[in-house]
Amino acid sequence: MYKLAKPFFIIAKTPLHAGSGQELGIVDLPIQRERHTGFPKIESSGLKGSIREVFESGIKEITVGDQTVNNSNRKKAISLAFGPEEGDAHQGALGFTDARILLFPVKSMKGVFAWITCPKVIKRFKEDLNLCKNSGTIKRHFLENDNQIKEKTVSNMNKLGINNNVILEEYAFDVKEDEDTKNFAKFLASLLGIKEVEDKLVILSDDDFRDFVNLSTEVITRTKIDNETGTVQPGALFTEEYLPAETIMYSLALTTPIFNEEKGVFVAKNGKKEEELVMEFFENGLPKVMQIGGNATIGKGIVRTKVWEEQNGQ
Repeated sequence: MYKLAKPFFIIAKTPLHAGSGQELGIVDLPIQRERHTGFPKIESSGLKGSIREVFESGIKEITVGDQTVNNSNRKKAISLAFGPEEGDAHQGALGFTDARILLFPVKSMKGVFAWITCPKVIKRFKEDLNLCKNSGTIKRHFLENDNQIKEKTVSNMNKLGINNNVILEEYAFDVKEDEDTKNFAKFLASLLGIKEVEDKLVILSDDDFRDFVNLSTEVITRTKIDNETGTVQPGALFTEEYLPAETIMYSLALTTPIFNEEKGVFVAKNGKKEEELVMEFFENGLPKVMQIGGNATIGKGIVRTKVWEEQNGQ
């Protein structure tokens, strides 16, 4: 049973393809989606694998309590935290939830683009934050109050509005500037370290949000050229779906005590429990920039990460 949970954010800096395999639909290689909502996601297994890879290839030292993880003990620490690479000697003490969508970027007639979300996404985000609050990793946050986040609202009409409408793609939405939406945008901007979110948040209905995340992803046609003929190789024309750059997702890092008699750097001491040291290992070792998903060799899936930090006034 996991003892601690802490959110961290994934901000796509280049288009991201977390693939679900081949399908018979319009897109040959679609992205992963939740079955019941159709919202994009990144499976926890793929996310954990990407994070483990950067920990294994990392060169920096990681502070855990009063000890240091370096090249001499890195392999052991990773095995205890993530689980052994081979065999089933013990379970890993570090886990992750699926990465869920939080904000989705959409082209805007004014302001270049806006981030959209919806009440369903915000409600789930609040529920996930409450899980972390119950584990003691979040002391306070904006969503503790009972402010009702309303659909068809915008954080800053001056930045996005045209004649009381926000025009996203080719669709006009009759929206109003709302104080609760404005405060929520400020809360997210401080969490993410992205000032621009304050002025570019639009809350749509659940149905409108679902339509955008299904119809406004990037679909790229790729080919393979035959070197001898200089033409497309037969059967090598295919389409791939990507989450666009600036998409913002979140996941929960989950930790337990070590499932092994040998605790390594995670021995409880100085008032810190094993699960707290595992969380510290994750926080201190997670790079600010990493790669997730497919097509790394063509620059896809470059993301910025941000672990939850308590903010003044939250």
